[in-house]
Order: sequence, then C-alpha cells, then structure tokens
Amino acid sequence: MAGVRALMASRWVASAFLSASGRLRPLPSPRAALHGSAPRAGPRVAVVLSGCGVYDGTEIHEASAVLVHLSRGGAEVQLFAPDVPQLHVIDHTKGQPAESETRNVLRESARIARGKITDLAQLRAADHAAVIFPGGFGAAKNLLCCIAPVLAAKVLRGVEVTVGHEQEEGGRWPYAGTAEAVKALGAKHCVKDVTEAHVDRGNKVVTTPAFMCEAALHHIYDGVGAMVRGVLELARK
Repeated sequence: MAGVRALMASRWVASAFLSASGRLRPLPSPRAALHGSAPRAGPRVAVVLSGCGVYDGTEIHEASAVLVHLSRGGAEVQLFAPDVPQLHVIDHTKGQPAESETRNVLRESARIARGKITDLAQLRAADHAAVIFPGGFGAAKNLLCCIAPVLAAKVLRGVEVTVGHEQEEGGRWPYAGTAEAVKALGAKHCVKDVTEAHVDRGNKVVTTPAFMCEAALHHIYDGVGAMVRGVLELARK
C-alpha cells in the first residue's frame, strides 16, 4: 500500500486519506452507502473485508461492530474485498482445514456486506477520509503479511499502537506476545484495556485490542466503538 498512511487497530486497520486540495472527492460507485437511502454528511469511510469467518476470513463480530459504530457516527461507508481465492478454507466447527473446499474472498465477504461490496482493486485513497480493516485471520492470510498493528509498525517507524496488554495474565491476553513483535519493528506499544483505543495523532493511527483479549462480546464492541470514534474524529479534521 505505497503512499498510504494507515490507522491500524489491533485486529483493525484504519487509514485516513485526503485529496491534495483537502476535499473529499465523490465516490465512483452509487453503492457507497452500506444501508439506508438518505444521504449522509459524515466522512466517507472504506471498510476492507478479507472473507467471512474468524479462522480464514474477517472476524464477523468485529466487522459488524465497526459498521454499527460507523453508522451511528454518520459515516458514509463503502465495502471492499479482493477478488482472489482464499489461502485455504477452515471448517469452523473443527478449527481444521477443509481440504476439498475453495472459496473466493470477495464472494465470501459479500455475505457480511449483504451483497453491497466492490473489488478492492477499485479502492482509491482520494475518495475516502479513512479506511478500516477488520481483523480475523483472513486479514493475515488473504490481505496482509501479519496482523494489523504489526503491519503498521513495519510501515510507519515509531508509530504508536496497542494490541492490549503485554502479559498473558492467566490466559486473558493469549496473544500478548504480539507486543514484542511491535517493539522489535521500532514501534511504541501502548498498554490499553479491551474497551479502550489508542490514538497516535501524529501518524493518524488508531488502535484497539478487540479479540486480542478473551473478553465478553460487549467489551469488544465498546473497544471497537472507541476506535471508530477516534477514526472519525481524525477524518473530520
């Protein structure tokens, strides 16, 4: 994603984009709004999906939470996904690969988008104030080389991100070791709870732990809401 400055959330990535004039150009597609027919005055936000399902695509609860909070925040949303085969398909009842199955990332993502989705190849930074990548292992397998905050650390040296806590704490933070990967890439890791988000205003980066924490779903939802509010605040400036 050359030339793109990213807003990364722990299982999310959010990037702010402005045109050279500081104005947001109209979206090329009439399907820009996710739901509802009334025009919105809020920022245009792209959401990039990576399939449908936590183990081989987008984590559905995270995607749903971000879309709800964007809707509540008055954003105009357009959904994207790459038109490519999934790396593999996981049987979610067993947590194991389904060797005989193949799926397409765009078609699987359309399940979450209720059919209103565009090929990622058509995403143009100048058309949006921000872009958010919900998490799930599909973000690593089908889109990125690693989970979102580590990618931010690699792209933006010195960026501040959070993946939550730095110790497992009896299994509450099973992926706490990710914080060390963030630090190893020269980024600053900021300890945050699951309901919180960290805003790096200098780099326009917003992060939240989400499912990096073993927490009740409503706490994940609240953390995503904090992240989305941070993204929209930056997008409106």
